[in-house]
Amino acid sequence: MSRIGRLPISIPEGVDVKIDDTNFIVVKGPKGTLERKLVDDMNIAMENNEIVVTRPSDLKRHKSLHGLTRTLIFNMIVGVTEGYTKKLEINGVGYRAAKTGNKLNLTLGYSHPVDMVDPEGVTSTLDGLTKITISGIDKEKVGQYAAEIRAKRPPEPYKGKGIKYADEHIRRKVGKTGSK
Repeated sequence: MSRIGRLPISIPEGVDVKIDDTNFIVVKGPKGTLERKLVDDMNIAMENNEIVVTRPSDLKRHKSLHGLTRTLIFNMIVGVTEGYTKKLEINGVGYRAAKTGNKLNLTLGYSHPVDMVDPEGVTSTLDGLTKITISGIDKEKVGQYAAEIRAKRPPEPYKGKGIKYADEHIRRKVGKTGSK
């Protein structure tokens, strides 16, 4: 039995969950509404204010989908109650960010500025010129947008310049030494 998949998901107060026969799930909460079509193979049931995910057999495919299905439902419930955030830091001389409406303008040492538009349901806020906070209710969209911003200038190991996650540690390398 999957250690994660067998755990029941408790539904907090103020959260409304609807599960269709085709495993289409809609979660409404104080922060918004999320909906997702899950795999038909899994059995999703609501029992006395808890959601239980069971698998029909011990096939490898069903075992791998068991924990995934439970985690996706759990992430939806956490998203509509608390939301998700990712923090990014920009390091480097002259590297900075600016915000205009829903556009994020990044100056990253290229010959041109990099403009990124916030996806629907995701907002980016600035704390100074070098700290970006991405927030939203969908964990997948928040993580994807943060990864796209980081990919514009990933941190390099010699000087540490680039965009990195706030909790990320960059392993530094020693540069080449001059010969005499």
